Parts: sequence; C-alpha cells; structure tokens
Amino acid sequence: MSGLDKRVYSYEEALDGLTDNMTVLAGGFGICGIPENLIAEIRRRGVKGLTVVSNNCGIDGFGLGVLLEDRQIRKMIASYVGENALFEQQLLSGELEVELTPQGTLAEKMRAGGAGIPAFFTATGYGTPIAEGKEVREFDGRKYILEPSITGDFAIVKGWKADHYGNVIYRHTAQNFNPLAATAGRITVVEVEEIVEPGELDPAHIHTPGIYVDRIIQGSFEKRIEKRTVRS
Repeated sequence: MSGLDKRVYSYEEALDGLTDNMTVLAGGFGICGIPENLIAEIRRRGVKGLTVVSNNCGIDGFGLGVLLEDRQIRKMIASYVGENALFEQQLLSGELEVELTPQGTLAEKMRAGGAGIPAFFTATGYGTPIAEGKEVREFDGRKYILEPSITGDFAIVKGWKADHYGNVIYRHTAQNFNPLAATAGRITVVEVEEIVEPGELDPAHIHTPGIYVDRIIQGSFEKRIEKRTVRS
C-alpha cells in the first residue's frame, strides 16, 4: 500500500494496529453484508475487551457471534439481540455489557460521528428507559432527548466493488449499516468482492468515497442465509 493506493493483501495487514479494549464499528444487518473475513481475523488475533458497535451480533457460530464464543467482546452497542442464543445468555447473566439503542438512533449516532457532530436531539426514546439520565429539550411542543454520537478505533465494512483509491459501492440491501460505519472509524477497513482499476467505477454510483477508507482488501465470502423460506 502506497500513496493513494489503499490495497492490502492480507487480513493480518488489514487489521494491523487492532489491540485489546478498542472500539470496533461493524457494518451489516443480521448476517447480510457483514465483513465476515475481517471478523474472522479479529477472532484469530485473539484481542479481548472489545466494545463492538453493530446493528446486532450475528448468529450463533457465524459473524460477530464467533467473537462472543471466544469472550472477546466486553460491551455490545446494538439495536436488537436477534436470534443469537449466546448473546441473550451473556446479556442475562451479566457477563456481557449491552447498550440497546433504537435502530434509527444507532444509525444516526454513527452518521453523526462520521460527520463530526458530537450529539443530536431525537424524539425517539423519550419517556422510556432509553432517556434516563439524558438531557431533554422541547422543540415546537415536542420533547427530545440528547444522544451522543459514536466513533470507533476501527470500522470494519463489507462492500461489493472498490477501486485502488478505496471508493466503494455496496450491493442492494447489503448496503445497510456499512456506509455509516465506514465514516466513523479512525481506521476504516473495507473488504470487497472485487477491486477494479481506477476510473472503472461510475462516480455517480459510489456510496463511500475513498477519503473515508484507509485500507481495502479483496476477499471471498460465504454469504450465509439466516432464514431460508420455501413454498410448497
């Protein structure tokens, strides 16, 4: 990797500098559009005490769920538990610190963090336990609570295509939380299915500009399906 070329060629290099007790922002929704190989590298490195910010924590045995198995996550900031039995178990036992956040608020926390906005007011959560201890203000007769934004030491992101400069395109619903996470990491690492030559991506179709991306790596993906339904 040199100059504007942000390509790296090993997952070890992609997550160089990741250490214990850091905050990691992870894109994905359920197990759709998750940076599965970067998660596997975090597991391989064995770092502990992580605070992970993601919409949820994968499923048992896949995605972020593998980091729960190895007790690498100290705190999870997410919008729901999902169908991860281990997540539920560690939450109820008090082994895992969990900060449940409304989904739209979580998205805006990352977007605001990436935009350099330290906090914002939202009506979501007012009058519920979510609002406890938070500043309340009234605008046009409606009550709002002050929510701090979120940034992280690392952001791990899954894209579809990228060029050497780190300009990224996501595919369909796999976009989800990925572009939000990409803006809010001190070091943002994106793994993609294909890296193309500069100039091959239509500038009008780029979702995450390369200015936000520090490292880009091409990988292969399992793309597991969480729920498969068939019609008889």
